[in-house]
Amino acid sequence: MITILAWLMIIVFLGLVMTKRLHPFTALISVPLVFSLIGVFTGVMKEPIAKFLEKDAADSLSIGDQIVALGKMSQDGLVKSSKTAFMLLFAILFFSIMLNAGLFDPIVNTVIRIAGGDPVKVLVGTAIVAAAVSLNGDGTTTTLICCTAFIPIYKKLNLKMLYLGVLIILMNTIMNLLPWGGPTARAMSVMEVEGGPVLAALAPGMAVSIIYMLGVAFYLGLKERKRVGIQKFTAAELAQTTKSDPEKEALKRPKLIWFNAILTIGTVVLLVMDKLPSSFLFLVALVIGLMVNYRQIKEQKDRIQDNAGDALQVVILVIGAGMFSGLFGNTGMSDALAHSMVSALPTSLGRWWGLVTAVVSAPGTFFLSNDAYYYGILPVFAEAGVKYGYSALNMTVASLLGQAFHLLSPLVAFIYLLLNMTGLEMGEWQKESAKWACGIFVIMVAVAAITGACPLFI
Repeated sequence: MITILAWLMIIVFLGLVMTKRLHPFTALISVPLVFSLIGVFTGVMKEPIAKFLEKDAADSLSIGDQIVALGKMSQDGLVKSSKTAFMLLFAILFFSIMLNAGLFDPIVNTVIRIAGGDPVKVLVGTAIVAAAVSLNGDGTTTTLICCTAFIPIYKKLNLKMLYLGVLIILMNTIMNLLPWGGPTARAMSVMEVEGGPVLAALAPGMAVSIIYMLGVAFYLGLKERKRVGIQKFTAAELAQTTKSDPEKEALKRPKLIWFNAILTIGTVVLLVMDKLPSSFLFLVALVIGLMVNYRQIKEQKDRIQDNAGDALQVVILVIGAGMFSGLFGNTGMSDALAHSMVSALPTSLGRWWGLVTAVVSAPGTFFLSNDAYYYGILPVFAEAGVKYGYSALNMTVASLLGQAFHLLSPLVAFIYLLLNMTGLEMGEWQKESAKWACGIFVIMVAVAAITGACPLFI
């Protein structure tokens, strides 16, 4: 009965999220609570609840006792997800403030100036800027900055907007694997792993993938150079192209660029070293960045207020995931679901569970939202993976390898902003992007296997 409830809960959760009947946050809270209550009133959850409460006599538990236990189970999940929630809150605010302060402006302006009218330099510059701006883990911000900077140049040189759309999305795909990016944050909250080890495991594959995408940008640039040739910008044209909004210019701190760069690089290095908690690192970095760049109390208040919305949207999902995981795991539904799935698979396939998880994550994260996949599907695969000898970190990494295709999904909201700004048609853009995304996927899987971050088989 618990197995049936578990499968029904996952199906209902995925259905509600995919059809947009419920916001992911409300679905994460309401669906497991409803099915847990069903389990309580039908009497099938007495044993796992008694185990959670460390009581010997399950039959002595009343309905009221079990409902109170559900609250404690939820609290258990919330406590476990709190570290990830804090890390995300401070990381998103920190990178947003670095963007406000203009940390990435010199990169953008330098690339545009150096590129001039050479399509090769423009496309490689697009890839570099997209990677740099994507450090904040927000696809919308990356799209806005890159499109604003490069669309005038692409139009002036008569370059294909298709290539702009491909480079922005695929570079963002790679950088979105950082611990404060959406998919990684969700996987970390479900698997209860820290950001440092995850980043250390993913970083080699990300580095090789970035080099690969720079090669793609160079190749596409050569095609465009052959098609349209090389043109030259005048100084006045360059100045007009890179002109910024006056309100945004007032927030920038060009004299503090080196300080902000050292602060950001130092924070990321310490994160990878995993000597200090990630939430502590970003909290301290955020406070230092605020005090140094915006010394007036009103300025600090405005920066927090203006950027808090983006952070809150992600953090509440992690909090919701904590309750989901607390109920799903402690009521015995997670174990029942995993056992039913594992029992249906050939024993020989278990040795290849790393590869199975990686391969399934590609279509899984394309056809499902990150919320549906990581909160609904990953716990099942992770439970099975642990039984086959894979660690929580291995399964976290494996579940993220298919992200190469996620941002091509029509379920991703900000791609419509990209398509609207560039005037691209979705089908053509998906086809061209998917061709190069296959390379990212193969690289990520291969490097993860070589480094041992996720063995393909055990």
